[in-house]
Amino acid sequence: MARSAAEPLSIDPGNWEVLEKIARSSAAAHRQVQRAKVLLAAAEGVANTVNADRHQVSVNTVRAWRAEYEHRGLEGFGKVKPGRGRKPSIPEEKIAEIIHRTNNTKPEGKTHWSCREMAQEIGVSHSTVQRVWDEVGIKPHRVETFKVSNDPDFEQKLIDVVGLYLNPPQKAMVLCMDEKSSIQALDRTQASLPMVPGRGETMTHDYKRNGTTTLFAALDVLTGKVIGQCLPKHRHTEFLKFLKTIDTEVPQGLDVHLILDNYSTHKHAEVKKWLKRNPRFHLHFTPTSASWLNQVERWFRDLTDKNLRRGVFTSVDELITSIEDYLAAHNQDPKPYTWTATAESILAKTRRARAKLNEVTS
Repeated sequence: MARSAAEPLSIDPGNWEVLEKIARSSAAAHRQVQRAKVLLAAAEGVANTVNADRHQVSVNTVRAWRAEYEHRGLEGFGKVKPGRGRKPSIPEEKIAEIIHRTNNTKPEGKTHWSCREMAQEIGVSHSTVQRVWDEVGIKPHRVETFKVSNDPDFEQKLIDVVGLYLNPPQKAMVLCMDEKSSIQALDRTQASLPMVPGRGETMTHDYKRNGTTTLFAALDVLTGKVIGQCLPKHRHTEFLKFLKTIDTEVPQGLDVHLILDNYSTHKHAEVKKWLKRNPRFHLHFTPTSASWLNQVERWFRDLTDKNLRRGVFTSVDELITSIEDYLAAHNQDPKPYTWTATAESILAKTRRARAKLNEVTS
């Protein structure tokens, strides 16, 4: 008789956060990383056989890890069985105390622990603290930014946008569009020094401002090619001008699905009138505070890293020429960004993030 599919593994938000850190860790033991990934996949409802094949373990191993988690949680997670390998240099209670204090307390007058301060607090060596942090992927010196969208239509907009990525419509072009506004033409106060062996390129910390421009860009999700245009501002008049540019660039006979944010310019009355006269254009708005859903933001990051940040521009015209050169070079060999996350997986992570926020703020 066929075995019924296992129910999704129940993991509370606190343990989920720990498992995600281990799964992303480059310092943790391979078996720990593998086990964390298996448990996370089990919580997302991945079947045991698929889970085992995806992470290159046996089905029995997946079942054993699930059963142990259901029985013991993270207690003893990833530890070597008694009687095998080198004996631990400090007791499990001390390790648990290091992890607990790192995650839940702060040194007096400071925002986070250093390994030496934690070592002095606990009474162990700083190398021991560092080793414990490495094993569970804790990095107190680092901070990442995030914001959970509070858009009341978050789920509907998310499903709409991700659906365009994973299942694009026929006879249509899907474009991720946004404006990179107020790009400054910055000139340095002294000439930069070239890179030499043992020293990178150097440039002055101060600069002279020579004006700004706004880049309108639309990334073709299928090919990675970008339609771009620099304009003085980013009002609805400039947005309409860019829509007309897109209209000339996209072959007739194809619908145009534009993924863009909720900026008021995109919903201006004149824009709505133009869209009525051009029915092949369809606008899809990302949820508020969810710019990460728009793939053109990834291209903007590349533009900043590879062209703008170390550029020297004595005028706005120089800046625009440099951006256009980068755009032309990119379009000679474009590469699309591969979107793999499903709407269901994103919604699950969002629910966990909201639960964690409620836990912290309650």
